[in-house]
Amino acid sequence: MIKSRHKMREAIFKALFQWDFNKDENLEDISKEHISVLDDSLQELAKKYVRGIRENILKIDEIISKYLKNWTLDRLSVTDRNILRLGTFELLYIDDIPIEVTLDEMIELGKAYGTENSGKFVNGVLDKIAKEEAPKEKFEI
Repeated sequence: MIKSRHKMREAIFKALFQWDFNKDENLEDISKEHISVLDDSLQELAKKYVRGIRENILKIDEIISKYLKNWTLDRLSVTDRNILRLGTFELLYIDDIPIEVTLDEMIELGKAYGTENSGKFVNGVLDKIAKEEAPKEKFEI
């Protein structure tokens, strides 16, 4: 079983990516396949992320859209859009992850799955979201 939070984020990203192509499917059902390889404790955390993203997707998308310059959410690549969703969720709703860790992890996902500019783009948008939207306590971790 995989015990890495990095691999957990990667599994969640893959589920979000797949779900973006077929929103009629249940995100939790799609994610089961992707998170089944994780250690039991990480599977529970991944389920919390997936449930939280699904429940807050409209707010997450609204916040991302607020910080896109000359872009709309639907014009972004599926990769960048879903990395931003995952990163925004982690910044706003997961209390024990430092902002720098979230940014670094999302940059790495962008580099691994996106275009050559995805890492920089994701970093720019999430950095603005962190500064303006993240709970102030996150800056003290």
